[in-house]
Amino acid sequence: MGGSIVAERHFVSKLEDVRLHLLNKRLDGRARPPRGPVLFVHGSSMASEPCFDLMVGDSDAYSLMNLFAREGFDAWCLDCEGYGRSDKWRDRDYDVADGIDDLEVAVGHILDHTKRERVHLYGGSSGALRAAGYASRRPDRVDRLVLDALVWTGEGSPTLTERRKRLPQFQAARRRPLDAAFIRTIFERDHPGTADPEVIAAFSEAVVALDTSIPNGTYIDMCTKLPLVDPASIHAPTLIMRGEWDGIAAFEDVAAFFARIPHPDKQFAVLPGIAHSSFHGKNHALAKHVLLSFLTRPEPVYTGRD
Repeated sequence: MGGSIVAERHFVSKLEDVRLHLLNKRLDGRARPPRGPVLFVHGSSMASEPCFDLMVGDSDAYSLMNLFAREGFDAWCLDCEGYGRSDKWRDRDYDVADGIDDLEVAVGHILDHTKRERVHLYGGSSGALRAAGYASRRPDRVDRLVLDALVWTGEGSPTLTERRKRLPQFQAARRRPLDAAFIRTIFERDHPGTADPEVIAAFSEAVVALDTSIPNGTYIDMCTKLPLVDPASIHAPTLIMRGEWDGIAAFEDVAAFFARIPHPDKQFAVLPGIAHSSFHGKNHALAKHVLLSFLTRPEPVYTGRD
């Protein structure tokens, strides 16, 4: 689709005195985009824009927001409370449950603003737990659900095995420091070489420009409370995405979750050559194709059910 992209920032109230930040991108025009809204939900260690609206030099090839706007979607991303441009002043861990509450507010705003009844929902890593939790809570508001780099029970996850060794450190403080060196470890811990150095550098710079510390709540949840989501409670068409070398999302764990989703319209895609960060690696075009295909596929004409 042609036309320029319009970007708007929205701030919505949670609990009256807490502001949440959303970025909206769509093609310029008087009508709302024909394919409706899609909301992208970030993970534990960074705010939304570096994940979903990254510029690498003058190129927007790593911007999911721009891609989906050009494809006729109303594209949105949310900074959960404690991250990015959203408020961070409350003395809380900002765990997965807090993120689900953030989605309640954000989705309500998006649907009011776009005059739609449902939203497509994507979540990556702990954002997948937030997205799945919200889809379980509000099935009436979720059209299609995409869970990327999901952890269910944590069984077989080498990243979580190492993370649990630092659990006392996470429990001793609300937040942990964030710098470019830590961001690089996300790309190096599972399978070094999956992302280009200039992309890692641009991503790291964008992350630390918004946050110099991040909440510990989702790390603590993944170390102590799994499973947080019952797959039997998900009643939306669902895509599970998993990078071939992802150290969080162990294949057997995610496959067992997938098998228990009751909705017949579901897909499980293993992404070759990708580790934990699907949309910043050398194979980002493959991940985008899988995601876009699922969100633009036609609805079944025949289901065999009344």
